[in-house]
Amino acid sequence: MVIIPLHERIFCKETVMPHATPTPIEGVHYFQPPEGFCLTGRDGLVDIPWDDLPIPLGEADYHSALESGAPGYDQVGNGIFQALRRNPECANADCYADILQKAYPHIIADIGGEAIMLDAREIELPYLDRKIALLKIMALIEPDNAGLWREIGRTLMEKGSRLEATHLAVQSWYGAEKFMFRALELEPDDPHTCYQYGEIRYMLGHYDQALTLWESLLERCAEAERTRIETRIVAIRAGELPKVPPLDYLTALSVAFERHQDDDLHEAVAIVEDVLADPVFCAQFPLAEVYRFLEQCHLKLNSRPGTPQGRC
Repeated sequence: MVIIPLHERIFCKETVMPHATPTPIEGVHYFQPPEGFCLTGRDGLVDIPWDDLPIPLGEADYHSALESGAPGYDQVGNGIFQALRRNPECANADCYADILQKAYPHIIADIGGEAIMLDAREIELPYLDRKIALLKIMALIEPDNAGLWREIGRTLMEKGSRLEATHLAVQSWYGAEKFMFRALELEPDDPHTCYQYGEIRYMLGHYDQALTLWESLLERCAEAERTRIETRIVAIRAGELPKVPPLDYLTALSVAFERHQDDDLHEAVAIVEDVLADPVFCAQFPLAEVYRFLEQCHLKLNSRPGTPQGRC
């Protein structure tokens, strides 16, 4: 066995507050470590005296730990990663992230690498959710990294703008607001964060706040960006605004998609046509897929027996 000097060993920070009741997570079981349990691994580099923090484990590893009396190094790391990936806001998440940082550098490297890979290309919604979860884990490890909070907020904005996720639009945009606000607290002078936070306030219908944020940027951005921001500012000042907050329109579209699933095509068409009747919203938010959806509804209605052509 390799003997590691005491000062080079990795120890967990002392627990100051009692641990919260574990959050139920599908596929994760919590193992209560025995008194005196110590997590060891990496040929002695890791030596963490454990307290009463419940250990998340996969089902097979949980049953194995029950039989042997305690989980092994790899089982603990895999269990913590699975718990945080499935719910990075679970109870005790900060403690679990702290353990990953101190004892599992290879897992941290994998998290960062996968997040970079997912950022490099257009991805489908499930992968977008995975990217958000990975970024949240990284933010637990680096809570003062404004770039991580900003990227989580930006990714949630992207998710909230996708038509296939309109049923999650409210959750996504308010989540984006929380993370982007934290990024702005950490870097109040960052122009990209300021602009994106203005976009969120605009989306939620707080146009005056968006105006204030964007006006503060005019002297701090490049010419091309300044032109875009000035256009938005002029429109707000002129009262050229959506009739209702844009987020409300996305919510309405989600209802239209539900009505379509229920085969209530007339109601779906009525909702979509009401949304498309707002020229400001249509100009600011490209809706090509919505027009295609509306066309599909009309085709289905016209194909039904007893429906006069052109009357739907």
